[in-house]
Amino acid sequence: MARRLISTGSPFEKTAGYSRAVVDGDFAFVAGTTGYNYTTMTMPADVTSQSRNCFKTIAAALKEAGFEMTDVVRATYYLTDVADADAHFAVCGEVLGEIRPAATLVVVAALLKPEMKVEIEVTAKRRT
Repeated sequence: MARRLISTGSPFEKTAGYSRAVVDGDFAFVAGTTGYNYTTMTMPADVTSQSRNCFKTIAAALKEAGFEMTDVVRATYYLTDVADADAHFAVCGEVLGEIRPAATLVVVAALLKPEMKVEIEVTAKRRT
């Protein structure tokens, strides 16, 4: 199977040289995804809404690639404030509670834009 690039259509993807996701064989690698609401092109102020938006964007990319959220085997979370961890993990539990991928949380000094509180990247493996 040839490598396949999944795009959100954002011009930033070409400018920055990345894809929302890359499918290679039975794996899909989803790039770090922040909490923008792509319908309104706004960033919610709270980490709960941002985390939900991250997962919504990730799920859409996986679906376009022919994967499901149940295929997620690895997740990495980047938070700018450790105080947001409980609220973020509550959303993770809603979305991934039954899937339970291997996961890592990293607290970082900042993300690209100051309003960004969370960034999530995942790896999925197609179930055969």
